[in-house]
Amino acid sequence: MKIGLFIPCYIDQIYPQVGVATVKILKKLGVKFDYPLNQTCCGQPAFNTGYWEEAKTIAENFKNIFSDFDYIVSPSGSCTSMVKNFYPEILQDSNDWENKTFELSDFLVNVLGVDSTGAEFPHTVAYHDSCHALRELGIKNEPRLLLRNVKKLKLVEIENSEDCCGFGGTFSVKFPEISTEMVKDKVKSIVNSGAEFVTSTDSSCLMHIFGYAKRKNFKVKIIHIAEILANF
Repeated sequence: MKIGLFIPCYIDQIYPQVGVATVKILKKLGVKFDYPLNQTCCGQPAFNTGYWEEAKTIAENFKNIFSDFDYIVSPSGSCTSMVKNFYPEILQDSNDWENKTFELSDFLVNVLGVDSTGAEFPHTVAYHDSCHALRELGIKNEPRLLLRNVKKLKLVEIENSEDCCGFGGTFSVKFPEISTEMVKDKVKSIVNSGAEFVTSTDSSCLMHIFGYAKRKNFKVKIIHIAEILANF
């Protein structure tokens, strides 16, 4: 089984500790993988903004790097969805992007059959369902299963956990007023849950949530699910 690790832009540039945590988890589980050093963006920003030709150029580069792998694993529901759901349309090639590309928690549970990484995290944690992971990948139970099996972690549900946080990539730039109102509701739900931390499969959502909370002086701590699962 040849596995390629894909680390998206947000993680590479802003939250590198999430990539390190992902590597730590895979190594702990005895998973052999490669990390191609020439990997770049998946092309989602260009694609979502309507620059399909530019997105195709980026996707072609991704194809050249990752097409020979049996599985592609990424700690991002958003970027995984781009490759899994939209590369078949953009590239129209014979690569089975739909069945070979996995978000980390999905890969751990549904490919490796893992329900615990042996991690310990003595805190109350709320899980935020990112739109791409939930709606485009159908990931809901996998992160929760892994979190429930983290020693000393108390998982709490937030009200309307499936509601969008308002980030949506370029959406938050094009419609900042709407985006702000959406994240306002999300932060309020997190605070009301009594959680010490909020986690998710997507660093972009967490960044958006933390940014609003910090500006409004709410004590909301963010942590990517990979960082929790690697706390062993």
